[in-house]
Amino acid sequence: MNRWNILYRGPLSSCNYSCSYCPFAKTKNTRQELLYDAECLERFVEWVESRKEPIGILFTPWGEALIHRHYQAALQRLSQQQHVVRLSAQTNLSCGLEWLDSCCRDTVKLWTTYHPTQMSQEDFLAQCRRMDAMGFQYSVGVVGFKHELEAIRELRRKLPPHIYLWINAYKREHDYYTPQDLERFSRIDPHFSWNTRYHKSMGKSCLAGHTSFSVDGKGDVRRCHFIDAVLGNLYDGSFERVLRPRPCTNQTCGCHIGYVYLEELSLRDLYGEGILERIPRV
Repeated sequence: MNRWNILYRGPLSSCNYSCSYCPFAKTKNTRQELLYDAECLERFVEWVESRKEPIGILFTPWGEALIHRHYQAALQRLSQQQHVVRLSAQTNLSCGLEWLDSCCRDTVKLWTTYHPTQMSQEDFLAQCRRMDAMGFQYSVGVVGFKHELEAIRELRRKLPPHIYLWINAYKREHDYYTPQDLERFSRIDPHFSWNTRYHKSMGKSCLAGHTSFSVDGKGDVRRCHFIDAVLGNLYDGSFERVLRPRPCTNQTCGCHIGYVYLEELSLRDLYGEGILERIPRV
């Protein structure tokens, strides 16, 4: 039985951080919007609980989810389901971590991101040490701004050696990195080069829409976050009959959660079971 990797993105669109490059910086949902988001999430959780297939889930919110109790409760609840083999969430790690004690450590593995302008490095590392003490695995990421190189180097030195520090390339400026810059960042993240370019994807075989797919708050299923066409709906079952291998319809793919499923890149071999939480095998 194939494992499904599901990328869930509900209507949540608020964040407690104010990163200059992010459109959701310091945005705030209304109480009604948060209640609706919680209702959408509850419906998704109930659907997952009703299934029997092996399922992995990555929560990819437009904003920060884990500061909200309903997302913490969802991870607690889903991690106890035997057929849910992996749970992860993209998070800035600004939330309290006590709720993790009620999660299965073999299932929950977080995708964390350090934002130097929003949290001190020592405070972020303290959160990492708390997760280490609790027995949870995680990856740590940063945006590869050149002016932050020394801070990123310091973060690498202070993190435990087994924690993968990934770097997202800043691609909004053409030729932002010199060859020397690329070498410096690659010494920190040996897999950095995969994220420095837009991979040609048109007509290329991709697992998105077959064993991986994205779901929104209404239950509409898409191949991935980057192709708008709706394949079907999660809750009426219409999506299942259309899941199949198919070529990509976009010219390029430049985001990790997209190109990692392009078959010609063989990144499934690199990440293995850690594909959702961005933890490579080596």
